[in-house]
Amino acid sequence: MEKKIFTESVKVRYSEMDYDLVLKPSVLLHFFQDMASDNAEALGFGYSYIIKKNLAWFLLKYRIEFEEYPSGLYDLRLTTEPRGYNKLFAFRDFGIYDGERLLGRASSTWSLVNTETKSITPVCGALLNNRYMQPYEKRSDDLIYEKIRMPERIDAEKIFEIRFDDIDVNNHVNNANYIVWAFEPLDFDFRSRKKLKTLDIIFKKEIKYGNKVLSQIEISGDTTNHILKNAETGDDLCLISAKWIDK
Repeated sequence: MEKKIFTESVKVRYSEMDYDLVLKPSVLLHFFQDMASDNAEALGFGYSYIIKKNLAWFLLKYRIEFEEYPSGLYDLRLTTEPRGYNKLFAFRDFGIYDGERLLGRASSTWSLVNTETKSITPVCGALLNNRYMQPYEKRSDDLIYEKIRMPERIDAEKIFEIRFDDIDVNNHVNNANYIVWAFEPLDFDFRSRKKLKTLDIIFKKEIKYGNKVLSQIEISGDTTNHILKNAETGDDLCLISAKWIDK
């Protein structure tokens, strides 16, 4: 399949950085989501098209690898490429650049869900006639999703209550919030000394306004394994594995 790479320039504002001028991870995920949404809309399989079919895009997982985590940068160049579909899922890649210098790459997997039945709808049937959504073809340089290990012990945890502002257009928690809750139990010293090298995220279940989220972490050196649960039901919501290096 011919590459169709789309580019967008992003201004990073002070409110999107931490005290050390490092880009907040949740902001990076917002950048990805907004770019994916805008690109899908422009190519004819975005929100305004699928909502008429009672469908919605749901993000299932990310693999993100950093050559250099964005720090002290006010201008980023982002790229995205719709990689096509298999029977059930669609795939999309991202790139993060400082000018022409590659800072990081991301792969993502998405599903189409029927908003009435809550069941997965095969992408190949729903978007069959879109020339930008072709069958997925694997490449030699594709990022490889790592298996996320469930925490074997709990080294830190916190409970968060979902706010109205956490809810997105699909009436459930925006995916970028999950990483905020996942990382918040890490202490200030750890976060101030470390920056992300790789990140794997699996989104398992949605959660809505009024519920509470339990965030638990196992810390093993420079690797942290995270699990987010519905604090009332105990259902697993999200699994995250992060590898960190010194700043």
